[in-house]
Amino acid sequence: MTVVAIDGPAGSGKSTLARSLARALGFVYLDTGAMYRALALAADRAGLDPNNAERLAQLAQQVEIRFVADDETQRVLLDGEDVSEAIRTPEISDLASRISVHSGVRRAMVALQRAIAAQAHGVVAEGRDTTTVVFPDAAVKIYLDASPQERARRRQHQLQQQGIEAPYEQVLQAILERDARDAARADSPLRVADDAIVIQNDGWSKEQTFEYALRLCRERLGVP
Repeated sequence: MTVVAIDGPAGSGKSTLARSLARALGFVYLDTGAMYRALALAADRAGLDPNNAERLAQLAQQVEIRFVADDETQRVLLDGEDVSEAIRTPEISDLASRISVHSGVRRAMVALQRAIAAQAHGVVAEGRDTTTVVFPDAAVKIYLDASPQERARRRQHQLQQQGIEAPYEQVLQAILERDARDAARADSPLRVADDAIVIQNDGWSKEQTFEYALRLCRERLGVP
């Protein structure tokens, strides 16, 4: 199993990059963030308190989360239900950040992520601890970053495309709060792995980021 692991803060473009790299390399795309969002959706539907670490850990071990390829996209299934759109709301994204701080939740999710990867010959995984915890021996480690202001602009544009209007300052504040939670959590905090290559993509287009990262992957993996 060959793993390309990508970490970075919210809004840095990890999902877009990982999806494109997986397609170019013929690997499976593992969206760990979507898994936490799916769990957050299940917790929200169950009316669980985001501070109830024990119950959330139990839920993480009970739910079934799968990915299904669908032409150019990838659908997320929660207990057999397609929740690809339902997990992309700001509320569920924020809840995912809150429940992901619990050690029991993270252990359950990491085990599931490794199990999914073990079934593939190659994986491009993205998240916030894929290079440091989930796949510490990944063949390629990338830390994708951009300034909070740049990431807030991207996130606001993404929300607008979904028909959701949110003031820039509100989106920026949410980004900053998310960064603080991700960096300060006791279990698997967001950090740059010692052997990760940092890509600071402020002002870069999606295509520029992809081309740079693809060239890097091909050099490291020794593939044309």
